[in-house]
Amino acid sequence: MAELFQFELVSPERQLLSEQVAEVVVPGTEGEFGVLKNHSPFMSTIKPGILKVRNGGGSWDEYFVRGGFADVASGGLTVLAEQAVPVKEISKEQLDQAIKNAEEDVADAKDDDTKQKAEMTLSQLKDVANALKAA
Repeated sequence: MAELFQFELVSPERQLLSEQVAEVVVPGTEGEFGVLKNHSPFMSTIKPGILKVRNGGGSWDEYFVRGGFADVASGGLTVLAEQAVPVKEISKEQLDQAIKNAEEDVADAKDDDTKQKAEMTLSQLKDVANALKAA
C-alpha cells in the first residue's frame, strides 16, 4: 500500500480538499504528472483538465481544474486552481457554457497573443469535454 501524504486543493471560492492521499495525477502544462509521498520538490503551472486523487482506500476522485499552480514540497502537494469542481458536480450545460465563452474569447481577441491563449483554452476545454464523454 502506498504511503500517504498531505494534499490541498484550493480554488478562489473554497478549499475543496485537505487530506492525506496516496497519489495525485495533475494536468500540468508541460504534461500530466503523478505525485506520490516524498516526490522531489518542484512547481508547475496546470492546464484545464482532470485532476485525479487516489485516497488511502485506493478509490479515485476526479476534479475538473482550470489553470493555476501545483506546488510539490516536502510537506506534500498544494494545487491552487483558478477553478476546481468535482467531476460528479459538472453538468453538460456548465461545460457547454465554458466552451461557448472560450469561443467568444477567441472571436473577441484584439491581438495574436490573446487569440493564441484563448484558442489554447478552447482546445483544452474541448479535450475535457471529450474526456468526460469517454468516461
